Amino acid sequence: MAIPFDSLWNPGDGRILARLLTAAAAGGIVGWNRFRAGKPAGIGTHALVAMGAALFVGAPIQRAAGQDPAAVTRVVQGIATGVGFLGAGEIFRDLQRPERVHGLTSAAALWVTAALGIVAGCGSPLLVFAATGMVVLVVLVAPHLERRGGATPGNGPL
Repeated sequence: MAIPFDSLWNPGDGRILARLLTAAAAGGIVGWNRFRAGKPAGIGTHALVAMGAALFVGAPIQRAAGQDPAAVTRVVQGIATGVGFLGAGEIFRDLQRPERVHGLTSAAALWVTAALGIVAGCGSPLLVFAATGMVVLVVLVAPHLERRGGATPGNGPL
């Protein structure tokens, strides 16, 4: 029994796949920085978070086609909350020096990577890559500015 190709491929699938690729690329770029910094959540984690967010947003947009605009808003809220829990797993307190906290930047990177995926899922690749460039700029420049200003990790208030 042959399955007709038309039932396997829907007209909007190409757009969703392009959005997933955009999200994966943006997440991978942010993840590359975290990987180079020796953080546990690297290229794969960030790419998956961005792709997941894009898929969660892109599929309802494509399939519902405006039937329930609030549905996408609810999905975005769920993504922000869910990734917040994922990011919390990146944050830990140094047992030797309890005043020091590690992983805040990685948690924030996961959170913004989810936002990049959301924007990709909504179909705005130029905005995704512009924002990705800004994220990379921040994570590359901020440590130098903090060192220049005399800050050291963990010397401020919790």
